[in-house]
Amino acid sequence: GVLASEPEVPALAAELGIGDHVVSQLARGTSVWSGTDLRPIEEGRAATLLGIDVKNADLGAGFRTFAGGMGELVAALTARLAGTLHLAQGASGLVRDGTRWRIAITGGSAYDADAVVLALPAWAAGRVLETIGVHHGRSLAEVPYLSSITVSLAYRADQIGRSLEGAGFVVDSDSNHIRACTYASSKFPGRAPEGHALLRAFLQPLEGDPAVVAHRELATILAIRGEPLWSRVFYWNRGLPRYRRHHAEHVAAVRRQLARLPPLAIAGAGYDGAGVSACIRSGRAAGRLIARLMVR
Repeated sequence: GVLASEPEVPALAAELGIGDHVVSQLARGTSVWSGTDLRPIEEGRAATLLGIDVKNADLGAGFRTFAGGMGELVAALTARLAGTLHLAQGASGLVRDGTRWRIAITGGSAYDADAVVLALPAWAAGRVLETIGVHHGRSLAEVPYLSSITVSLAYRADQIGRSLEGAGFVVDSDSNHIRACTYASSKFPGRAPEGHALLRAFLQPLEGDPAVVAHRELATILAIRGEPLWSRVFYWNRGLPRYRRHHAEHVAAVRRQLARLPPLAIAGAGYDGAGVSACIRSGRAAGRLIARLMVR
């Protein structure tokens, strides 16, 4: 989900005609697992334990998401975009062709473009930019990204010995692979049928089956009896950028070099903020920049 205090997602949803699909967080409050017990903690402490820099006032407003999950936003954007779309195609290179660009596509084809927005992870964008002479692209290629694993697990409500109070818990113990768990069926409406619970565990990269590890640790923390009804594992390799010192200056230097080229912009989590709202702001800024450059 996204912070309810941030207006970007509801505003974009309204533009796309799915504003009524936005749902607010139901359950509030977070607990912490110390390795021996589960106890409530104050607002903002969970974010601190996870290394997330968010203002307490923003956290206090809760979160929002879409009734059918965040994928609704992508589907609505795809449906509303004008022109010809070429989806799920890999771009293997970018070459300047006079005042235009040629985008090489995996498999041997290519597209000519008047303008390009590189909505790539910083490490991928940096490599592309270096090939077209943007030397500061190296600083983007060196932005570190963290990997994580999420596991969704479904249970009957009567399998869970502890009450699922609040929105979930974080872990303050080195003995666990789980870093946090969201009570998805308590946090947002429509996530599980009556009499059932859906949990979403966040794990560090590990050896072995994440679903087995997640169930084993959740069974200890939440007194779960029996096996999950089902589980799904999602791998987020190099999914979260971690900005180093002087990151903003490096991004600004790259953009100064891009200003000397045919219309080309960068957008995404690797530059001006990693959250969904920050990515929307980044994408809008890139679009406005390209629009200005196209009428020069």
